[in-house]
Amino acid sequence: MSNGTYYALKKGGDQALDENKLRRIAYLIGIFKALNILYSEELANRWMQLPNKNRIFGGMAPHKYLMQGGLPAFATVRRLLDARRGGH
Repeated sequence: MSNGTYYALKKGGDQALDENKLRRIAYLIGIFKALNILYSEELANRWMQLPNKNRIFGGMAPHKYLMQGGLPAFATVRRLLDARRGGH
């Protein structure tokens, strides 16, 4: 989302979010929730920026993986964290 769109929404603009943006928001909320269940507050807050050795990320930080991989990457990270949370 561009800064202009973000600030227009923040001001109470009447723009509706498209399905893609709503899905990304839903995934991010789930990722945030899972991180806060799995890790301390400090690590949960930093996890997205830390390099990750999991083969999914290939050594890059999860936020870079999300930016490069788009919506499928959001779904993958959410499934990974939900599996860890569920003990799988």
